[in-house]
Amino acid sequence: MKKSLILPLFLYIIIFFSNNLSYSQIGGDNTYEFLNLTNSARIAAMGGDFLAIKDNDITLALANPSLITKEMHNHLALSFVDYFSDINYGFAAYSRTFPKIGSFVGTMQFIDYGKFTLADETGQKYGNFKASEYALNVGWGRELDSSFSIGANFKMIYSALESYTSFGIAVDVAGSYHISKKQFTISFIARNIGLQLKSYRTGNSEPLPFELQLGLSKRLKHLPFRYSILITHLEKWDLTYEDPNNPSGGTDPITGEPNKKGGFEEFGDKLLRHIVIGGEFLITKNFSMRLGYNYQRRQELKVDSKLSTVGFSWGLGLRISKFHFSYSRSAYHLVGSPNYITITTCLSDFVSRK
Repeated sequence: MKKSLILPLFLYIIIFFSNNLSYSQIGGDNTYEFLNLTNSARIAAMGGDFLAIKDNDITLALANPSLITKEMHNHLALSFVDYFSDINYGFAAYSRTFPKIGSFVGTMQFIDYGKFTLADETGQKYGNFKASEYALNVGWGRELDSSFSIGANFKMIYSALESYTSFGIAVDVAGSYHISKKQFTISFIARNIGLQLKSYRTGNSEPLPFELQLGLSKRLKHLPFRYSILITHLEKWDLTYEDPNNPSGGTDPITGEPNKKGGFEEFGDKLLRHIVIGGEFLITKNFSMRLGYNYQRRQELKVDSKLSTVGFSWGLGLRISKFHFSYSRSAYHLVGSPNYITITTCLSDFVSRK
């Protein structure tokens, strides 16, 4: 297929699926929600979700396959997240490039929900059980020219919750525009287009967490700093959720009733829930510091009596010899902050070259 036809066809696929799946909801209305968990420590440090930074980082490919490049060839990445309670999750990723076909990244995602007590409705205990989910991802990326690149992830999903099991498939499609001289990148992504092949219960098929995303990044010319702006859930405008015990507008000190937001305030609140901002201080070639802020996360999980740093995140990137280590913490709630650890390396660096 000619390169001139690939980009129009790719954009048509994105538009077609976005028009047909825009009814999708968020907030627990979908199955396989673990697909949306942030895996990369770098992404988590800069607000979570995904990034539009084209610098050959294999850990960004799972969330944005249009960033897959031939420079990732023979790169390996391992990521682990110490989540809440006994929940742990992460991934292992490896990349290969084949001439005339493109570059591929194979990734195995997992999440272990820990051990649970098996009991009936009367409280009678029958032992323990475990719950876990997995996704095998095959990502493909190709540069159409010096500026445009496209990519896709194909996902095979397996979920086991006690005696209930489910299988599903999904794809992500993405496109990026990159200006190397200005170090500017913008990406558009359609995530989790798919369906359940086998539901947990017969006749009870559930939708996947489909989402449209837009992101951009820019490194400043005279400062060692890169900023990132992400726009999430383009398919759904209103992401608000009103908790009667913790209203977003606060409560009236006299009546105790929830305060209603005005027109402009309400519009601003809904707009900001789509925006995630992040920054990366590139102090040296081998060391960087990262910060992020997720407005929606703060509004949904904050406690008015003690706001703390909910919604904020931070992290470090450090290169030592042949390894690149990333660590981050993301404040979800007062009860704690998950730890993200990611290690990447290029296996070719361990092969002696004569």
